[in-house]
Amino acid sequence: MVAVALASVPLAWWLDLLTIPWLYAVGFVIGAGHVVGGSAEQVFLTFLVGRDGLVDAQAKFAATESTARVVGPGMAGGLVQLLGAPIAIPCNVAGFIISLLNLRRIRAREPQPPPSTSHPLRDIQEGLAFVWNQPLLRTLAWVSACWHLLFYGYTALHVLFATRVLGMTPGTMGMANMLGGLGVLAASLLVKPLSRRLGTGGGILAGLCVSAFGFALVPVIPPALFGSAAWTVAAYAIVVFWIDCGATLFFVPYIALRQRVTPDAVLGRMVATMRALTVAAAPLGALLAGGLGEGFGVRAGLGCIAAGAVLLAAGGVFGTRLRQARE
Repeated sequence: MVAVALASVPLAWWLDLLTIPWLYAVGFVIGAGHVVGGSAEQVFLTFLVGRDGLVDAQAKFAATESTARVVGPGMAGGLVQLLGAPIAIPCNVAGFIISLLNLRRIRAREPQPPPSTSHPLRDIQEGLAFVWNQPLLRTLAWVSACWHLLFYGYTALHVLFATRVLGMTPGTMGMANMLGGLGVLAASLLVKPLSRRLGTGGGILAGLCVSAFGFALVPVIPPALFGSAAWTVAAYAIVVFWIDCGATLFFVPYIALRQRVTPDAVLGRMVATMRALTVAAAPLGALLAGGLGEGFGVRAGLGCIAAGAVLLAAGGVFGTRLRQARE
């Protein structure tokens, strides 16, 4: 579904039919596919490795993803600069097709639940009620929603900041973003010992603090650090490293903790509910950040995101009981 939606972009461009509403529709399909496919992946992984193996499995996934994060942004930036975005998108489509072929090779099968006789709206209601009635899940939901709000606000502005404010080319920005993959790799190596030392909840809070530190550094990067554009690129790459490291440290124990406290009977509904509640904040964050950037400037908009990230980290540490969630 996502591959087809992405493939329609260069086709529409070639036929001179590409418009902003078309891109909105593609974004909607990608978001829907992300929620459905991502939810199914998390439930399937829980059955595959068991709840006690989730942190280890997610850490290994993050280590694997770090390779793609190191190679992908540089390749994407180079392709966009050399060929243009519409021509570079088919490479992304090819990646989704390869992933689909690999998924079809998985032979493991999860236990089949009994067929549901209730209306889908009833299932949605039960998922919402389960999350709301569990204090730990309710806390994780609002913390994750706020983090998504800030991250997608940053996502909406960081390209403009890098290219228009810092003067980076797409290729240079892609090379700088490659360091984010090393941040994911570092986090994948740290997350298990960190969770053992601080507990699962403490690991979540550590991720919040690390990513907040990265967000706080973004708006203070000058266009010519020490009088050199090269130092500016290096500073931007280091900031991306911190943000991606913090994101991985946050999400690996976050996913493991919510899976552990949920029985099998409602696991799918819980995951879908949590993802819907948190991912719903993403477009709102992008919209708010775009408004701030347009009204007060891109740097000021990123400054507001930085302030929100610091407040979220402080609220998570001092305003929740996540530090006590060791198992």
